Amino acid sequence: MPSTADFRNGMVLEIGGALWTISYFQHVKPGKGGAFVRTKLKNVLSGAVVDRTFRAGERVVAVRLERRPVNYSYTDGELYYFMDQETFDMIPISADMLGGDQLKYLKENIECEGLVHDGSVISVELPAFVELAVTETDPGFKGDTAQGATKAATLETGAVVQVPLFVTTGDVLKVDRREHKYLTRVSG
Repeated sequence: MPSTADFRNGMVLEIGGALWTISYFQHVKPGKGGAFVRTKLKNVLSGAVVDRTFRAGERVVAVRLERRPVNYSYTDGELYYFMDQETFDMIPISADMLGGDQLKYLKENIECEGLVHDGSVISVELPAFVELAVTETDPGFKGDTAQGATKAATLETGAVVQVPLFVTTGDVLKVDRREHKYLTRVSG
C-alpha cells in the first residue's frame, strides 16, 4: 500500500469508493507542526476537481487503470455506444461521463481509449488530435494575406474552430480537441 511519499502526477487513488487522479501535489514542511501533502484531485468519472490535504506518510489505496482501444459506434440520444476492440462488447457511456468538450469532436468509427477498472470500461477518452472535414466557412478572398488573419469554420461534428483564410469548405483539418485549435490542413 503506497503512502504520500509515492505520489506522482497521474496516479489514480480510490477515496471513499470513487476514483481520483492526482493532477497536482506539493509536500509542505511548515516550521511548526507536522509535514503534509497538498493535492488537487480530479474525479475519473465526473471530472470534478477538489483540493485535499494528506498527512505526510499517510497510506492511500492506489488503483491501476488499464487502457484499451474502443471505437465509437452510435448514439441513441441519451447514451453513446463504443465497441471494445478486444471483447467486441458494446459499452454505453453517458454524455456527462464523456464531457461536452469531447462530444464536439466525436465522429463515427473514431478510435478512442477506454479506461478499464476491474475488467470493465468505466470511461472513454478521445484522441488529442482529430481529423475532421469543414462543412461551412466563409470564402477567403485573393489579397487576404494579412499575417495571422483567421475566420470561423464549422466542422462535420458541429464544432467551430478558427482557421487561416485559405481553408475552404470540404478541406480536412487536423484539430487539437483539447485546445479547440486548428493545427494543419490534411487534404483539400
